Amino acid sequence: MFTIVGSCIVAVCVVGGYLLEHGNLSVLFQPVELLIIGGSAVGGFIIANPPKVIKLVLAAFVKMLSAKTFSKEDYVEVLGLLTGMFNKIRQQGLVSIESDVDQPNESSLFKTYPKVLNNPRAINLITDTLRTVMSTTIAQHELEALIDSELEAHENELLIPSKAINMVADSLPGLGIVAAVLGVVLTMGKLSEPPEVLGMSIGAALVGTFLGVLLCYGFVGPMARNCEHLAMDELEYLNVLKVSLLAFIGGAAPKVAVEFGRRVIPAHEKPTFLELEEVFRKGKK
Repeated sequence: MFTIVGSCIVAVCVVGGYLLEHGNLSVLFQPVELLIIGGSAVGGFIIANPPKVIKLVLAAFVKMLSAKTFSKEDYVEVLGLLTGMFNKIRQQGLVSIESDVDQPNESSLFKTYPKVLNNPRAINLITDTLRTVMSTTIAQHELEALIDSELEAHENELLIPSKAINMVADSLPGLGIVAAVLGVVLTMGKLSEPPEVLGMSIGAALVGTFLGVLLCYGFVGPMARNCEHLAMDELEYLNVLKVSLLAFIGGAAPKVAVEFGRRVIPAHEKPTFLELEEVFRKGKK
C-alpha cells in the first residue's frame, strides 16, 4: 500500500511541477520510448537471472505491495511459543518435545501460534537447532557458529530480490540514453522540416533520458531498497530466535532466555516487560 502511495506522490510531483511551469504534457507522453526502456529492462532482467531468482523477485513484489512487516504481535507470539517450549523442556525433559520438533504442523504447541508456524525459516531454525541438541553433543560456541552460518545463508537468499531489482535500476539511465539516441536518429531524418517540428522531435528524444533517470531514482531504485528493508526485518526476527535458543540451551531459565530474546527486538516493535509477563501467564497474548 505504501509503495503505491509513494509511487503516486513521485508521479504527481514530477508531472505537477512540469505543468506548473506551463509544460506541454503531450511531449512527455511517449509510449514508444517507455516501451523501449521498460521492455529492454525486463528483457535484461530475464537474461541476467535464472527462473529461481525471477520467482523470488515476484514474491518480493507481492510482499512489498502487501506492506506486511513484523509487528509487536508477531514478536509476542514467537516469544510465547518459546516460553511454552522452554517450560515443557524444563519440566519434562528435552525428549518431551521430540514429536513437536519432528512434526511441527501436527503439534498442539506449534498450532497455538499460527503466525510462527507459517514462517518456514523460523520453524526450521527452531526445530533444526533442537534436533541438533537432542541428537549430538555440541559445545555452545559451536552451536552459535552453526546458527550464524544458517542466518548468513538466509541473508544471502533474502537479499537476492533487492540485488536483482537494483541491477535493473542501474540499467535504466543507460537504457534511457539508448531511447534518446534513437529519437535523435529519427530527428536527423527530419532536418528539412520547420523548426517547430524539429523542436518537438528533439524534445521527444530527450524524454527518453528523462524517463530512464526517473524510473531509476523515483521508482525501481526505491523498490530495491524496500526489498532490502523487508529482508533485514526477517533477519531481525530470526535473530530473536537465535538469542533465546542459545540462552536457554546455555542453561538460562525459560523466562530469562525469553528475556534475552526480547532485548534484541527492534525498539519500535519491542513488547514491554509487562506485556511479556502476560504471555508467561496466559501462554499467548
